Amino acid sequence: MQTQHYDVVIIGAGPAGSLAASLLHQGGRRVLVLEKEQFPRFSIGESLLPQSMVFLEQAGLLQNVEQHAEQLGFQFKNGAAFHRAGVDTQFDFTEKFTPGPGTTFQVKRALFDKTLADTAQQQGVEIRYQHSVQACQTSSERAQLTVLDTEGVAYQVNAEFVLDASGFGRVLPRLLQLEKSSEFAVRCSFFAHFNDKIDCDVFDRNKILITVHPEHHDIWYWLIPFSDGTASVGVVIDPVHLAGQDLDLCDDILQGYLAQDPNLARLLSQAEQIVPARKIQGYSADVTSLYGPRFALLGNAGEFLDPVFSSGVTIALRSAALIAPLVERYLAGEDVDFEIEYSQALKQGVNCFKTFVKAWYDQRFQDVIFHQQQDDTVKKMISSILAGYAWDESNPYVKQSERRLNVLAELCQSS
Repeated sequence: MQTQHYDVVIIGAGPAGSLAASLLHQGGRRVLVLEKEQFPRFSIGESLLPQSMVFLEQAGLLQNVEQHAEQLGFQFKNGAAFHRAGVDTQFDFTEKFTPGPGTTFQVKRALFDKTLADTAQQQGVEIRYQHSVQACQTSSERAQLTVLDTEGVAYQVNAEFVLDASGFGRVLPRLLQLEKSSEFAVRCSFFAHFNDKIDCDVFDRNKILITVHPEHHDIWYWLIPFSDGTASVGVVIDPVHLAGQDLDLCDDILQGYLAQDPNLARLLSQAEQIVPARKIQGYSADVTSLYGPRFALLGNAGEFLDPVFSSGVTIALRSAALIAPLVERYLAGEDVDFEIEYSQALKQGVNCFKTFVKAWYDQRFQDVIFHQQQDDTVKKMISSILAGYAWDESNPYVKQSERRLNVLAELCQSS
């Protein structure tokens, strides 16, 4: 069996994989990216957060996104709007506590991911599409992967380090038995793309719209407009609400739930569904460790929380930006404490997002954002987190997320 040698092998050419590959290539490392799909390919997670722009610019990947945004249907985004039982509220991400970009894009992920991967290739990164990792062995000396090429022929790749950016594929957690149950409840999401035909003066296409089900507040919808008049629309449901239903009837379930919210039904009254609805079930995931001998896990390959605040791509890019310089140092012979410098550093922001996700579903955070009398300073701090700046410990709602949010929720509930 043929054996090849690289400094770093990255599994997956999505945002985390492309970013890590770009940074390591710029550092002079010989990098190989193995991607089991052919790009462009569908992926969910279409509403980016402004914090992501920092990481893309750092790797030289942002210019092509901005240059081709209109051509690709990417929609300028400056915030998030929320609706519950006739009450509307919104957050403008340019009005936030943390310095940094306050705007970003809502993107069709197939085209967005391909743009990043193409840019990394233009920089000199080697990407092999339709090559799938079948086995991986790691030790203190090296990592060895068994790969199937496009013809189904196996070959081996030896690497000094492996990064798993395979997203929901979770290649290394599966192969190295790192999977563990998420602390989040199992939920289902049903979603599709529409020609939305929204003709409403009060609808802001520059913001994602998050809608709470009028009766069951643990059910919520997303409406993500794109600049070409289409939109991604989905609903997230606890399966307890779906008892007795055939979960493979995705179109019926999606359309049925969209009809249950008067505001969404009005906005989408002329909409035409343009692709069959899809389903993802039990998507929240976790692992026993984010790193090990000669490997680390990035983004969703490590832990995926919940799509409610669109944090997935931001966490993925943050993980890639954190790990790349650590791998550089490690390969240069320096001592690296991956627990403190990577795992704990990444989880600082992940845990902040986790606090707000939990509070969304138990309705503490819903009570906060729909409260009619909002303090401007506090709102800017919350806006920063919703914009992705969940690692800024100068923000009290990052540094003491649980305590601060509990106090705020109690104040909102009592007034």
